[in-house]
Amino acid sequence: MSYQVLARKWRPKSFETLVGQDHVVRALTNALEQNRLHHAYLFTGTRGVGKTTLARILAKSLNCETGITAKPCGVCNACTEIDKGRFVDLIEVDAASNTQVDAMRDLLDNAQYAPTAGRFKVYIIDEVHMLSKSAFNAMLKTLEEPPAHVKFILATTDPQKVPVTVLSRCLQFNLRQMAGTSITSHLQNILTQENIAFEPTALHLISRAAAGSMRDALSLTDQAIAYGGQTVHESEVRAMLGAIDQSYLYQLLDALLVNDGNSLINQAKAMEERSISFDAAFNDLAQLLHQIAVAQTVPESVAHDLPEREALLSLAQRIPAETLQLYYQIALLGRRDIGLAPDEFAGFTMSLLRMLAFTPNENSAQKAKPTSPINSARPTAAALISTTERSASIVVVEAASAAVADNSVAIPNTVTPNVVTPAIETPVEDIARAPRSGGTSFNGNWRALVDALKLGLARELAKHCELVSYDDDSITLSVPESQKHLVSANYQEKLTTAITQHFDRKIKLQFSIGGTGNTPAKQISQEKAQAQANAESAIEEDSFVQALIDDFGATIIPNSIKPI
Repeated sequence: MSYQVLARKWRPKSFETLVGQDHVVRALTNALEQNRLHHAYLFTGTRGVGKTTLARILAKSLNCETGITAKPCGVCNACTEIDKGRFVDLIEVDAASNTQVDAMRDLLDNAQYAPTAGRFKVYIIDEVHMLSKSAFNAMLKTLEEPPAHVKFILATTDPQKVPVTVLSRCLQFNLRQMAGTSITSHLQNILTQENIAFEPTALHLISRAAAGSMRDALSLTDQAIAYGGQTVHESEVRAMLGAIDQSYLYQLLDALLVNDGNSLINQAKAMEERSISFDAAFNDLAQLLHQIAVAQTVPESVAHDLPEREALLSLAQRIPAETLQLYYQIALLGRRDIGLAPDEFAGFTMSLLRMLAFTPNENSAQKAKPTSPINSARPTAAALISTTERSASIVVVEAASAAVADNSVAIPNTVTPNVVTPAIETPVEDIARAPRSGGTSFNGNWRALVDALKLGLARELAKHCELVSYDDDSITLSVPESQKHLVSANYQEKLTTAITQHFDRKIKLQFSIGGTGNTPAKQISQEKAQAQANAESAIEEDSFVQALIDDFGATIIPNSIKPI
């Protein structure tokens, strides 16, 4: 007997053996058990998720000699003939090969005749979206009111191309892509029954490469068995798939955490020598950072047999959550902007250096020796993300193309007006950080204290509080009427805990509704508005910008002006 590929040999023959489509199985099972049968079904989903398989199982359920049932016997003549693909009353049509209206008319002309051997005449039309417009029109009437002995089961990978007039006449089920864990578990079961040795990590690689398609996973498993000589091992599967060892990603993160710029550049050069796509590297790095973030939040969600489990959990403990979010944002922006870089290597290494520059470390304050108030303000992670998302230029001007083409006019590459920068306050540490023991606990600067506290969700409450009074043991605050929803027991407790930890002593907080509204949130909003106004004024008064406006009819785009 000739060899039968795994995808055909292990094709599900009943609803119980179908993997990953429980929502569809439940609906069809209930409909069959209650005899609430529709005349037309539409199964949608990507390749290899079970559309045609589900259609054949449904055909068996409708024609099983034991009666209409959700559990066809599988041994009667109808069930066995359907499994072998030669049941006379099951007509399977490939719409991709029969797109024309004539083929559809011939099909529908035969629908009026009673079934020969079964209870129903079942039409399975695969890739139905490939039919021509006239073919769809020809089937509409029959699809809406077919003879009682006819059932239509349509399948498509692209439901957007199916006319709404057809969609409205069908009971539609969307089949989901298979979860990686479901694919891996199913492959383990199959290989165990096939008596083929395997490594779990190899199956993880196969399920990842299958991208949600069980058929693709089984085909890749067949290929892996042939490649490995009746075994499925990780090293052989990697070689077969051409999967590149992603250990370099972990090495990059290790170098960032120890502030090793030399190692970063060397890793990037090694990637270039291995011809690794830097665009793909950005994508893989973002995926890894996402996995680390999930491991930080829900460690138990990391599968125990995941090849990278130990490395993920280790990095999740070593990288602070805010730094991880920063890396993720830079990776996304780096991938977006890599086409604008001089070359991919420059774009990739510049993003790595950006991560390195803004990785918090204990010696950062000592390393930065400011020469002016503006330079002394080291950007925070949030500031970096905001700055990275903006264009490098401060203002965008629209000028006539003829003026730009005029070689006699020298136009600088960038415009750097004298933007008025808000005065930088005394560092928070000097204002609000009280001694851990003894001395005055609080000096009355509520905004500085809020900036110094390590707050999570309670930060919004703190920002919308106005200081009323205080002493060594208590602080009285008022919250505007519009923000009174923030004064919840949970937020009050978190804010009290943070202040107590900060001063290393018990501080009682008292809240009231009202006040003048002079809160840190209002102050910040006013400062931002003033900074924006100063920036716009500086641009409008800049001599070079005025020259562009006067000489070339340029206009200032207000939304492009951002304070620095």
